[in-house]
Amino acid sequence: MSALLVGDSAQAAVTVHELRSLALVLAASAAAAFLARIGPHLVLPTVVVEIVLGIAIGPEVLAWASEGTYIQFLANFGLAFLFFFAGLEVVEKHVPRQAIMRGSFGWAISIALGIVLGYLLQLAGLGAEGWLLGIALSTTSLGTLVPIMSDSGLLPTPIGTAVLGTGVAGEFWPIAVMSVFLTGIYGAVAEIVLLLVFGGIAIGTAFLALRARPPRIVAILRETLHSTGQAAVRLSILLLAALVLLARDVGFEFILGAFAAGLIVGLVLDNPEGRVVRMRLEGIGFGLLIPIYFVATGLTFDLDSLLTARGVGLAALFLALLLLVRGASALLWLRELGPRGTASVAFFGATALPLVVAIVGIGTDRGAIDSDVGASLIGAAMVSVLVYPLIATAMAGAEEWEPDTVASTEAEY
Repeated sequence: MSALLVGDSAQAAVTVHELRSLALVLAASAAAAFLARIGPHLVLPTVVVEIVLGIAIGPEVLAWASEGTYIQFLANFGLAFLFFFAGLEVVEKHVPRQAIMRGSFGWAISIALGIVLGYLLQLAGLGAEGWLLGIALSTTSLGTLVPIMSDSGLLPTPIGTAVLGTGVAGEFWPIAVMSVFLTGIYGAVAEIVLLLVFGGIAIGTAFLALRARPPRIVAILRETLHSTGQAAVRLSILLLAALVLLARDVGFEFILGAFAAGLIVGLVLDNPEGRVVRMRLEGIGFGLLIPIYFVATGLTFDLDSLLTARGVGLAALFLALLLLVRGASALLWLRELGPRGTASVAFFGATALPLVVAIVGIGTDRGAIDSDVGASLIGAAMVSVLVYPLIATAMAGAEEWEPDTVASTEAEY
């Protein structure tokens, strides 16, 4: 009996500690929204502030909070929403087909260069697999760039079109390729076949969602749009969960299912009424779950390794490699944009954090990258979102560019 009471007491203590940690994570999430805009002329990327606050309250600094079962579950849900919104962005931005094709070709150059450099670093004794480094170095944070470019007036210009094409490719292709590399169950050929089958299922689902519109179902969706029913939001989250489950059952990483769900929901919501549903989903994702993921990343961040001479050196190396790998793809725009515009696209394209955090987290769980190397890679990505967009904007000079007529005439997918 006494042993049972001791066990219950210990369990209660663990529960209290996890709830306290969760409350602190939520406090850090709320604080990040204000601290990111603490000055009238200084706006920091919120994701960077969230990670820094997570580090501050985590075991390596103040030791106020730690990642427990509750936080881990919500953080994984937040990661799924992160890739879900990446899929939504691909559809929402209406990037011209030509820009996407050129961005995809540029990404092929980046991934080839990134994997070569990654395997050279692996052969040199770095504790990370070459393919993982290659994928991480070839990502672009489109969600981070869009508001920055919009505020600077660059989004409707030729530079904006180039960055959108580069960013869509830098989000879509790393997710697809990473899903194949991280599976490692069936063999490369079988995995590619399964990926095509999964893509066929996703396309079929999208076709049904766009074509099959029973009047009563459509009426319910509209009637609950501004009520407690929120049927459209619930269906969107159901699709997210279903495709995540399907991806895991097939053997892929769940992020592929989340991304596919975002693409499908984005297609369905691509209308004026859909904007309301998107705002509801953004409230759940960016208001709750995604910030928990990034604060939790800070809780488990290997700060001690980053602050060593080796850690700082690796971070500087990765920062340079991000620019080299993604900057190479910008050369495809040299003819239209000239040297300065091309350099601006290179710096914009080298801005990468959310996908890098996700890739490092998944790779660490799979034993594909050491924690100290992952910390340096995330550190470099954090610096990239703080510095590279500022350099890119200064080099572009929005007043020098006219609105992009190509973007307005080729906006259809």
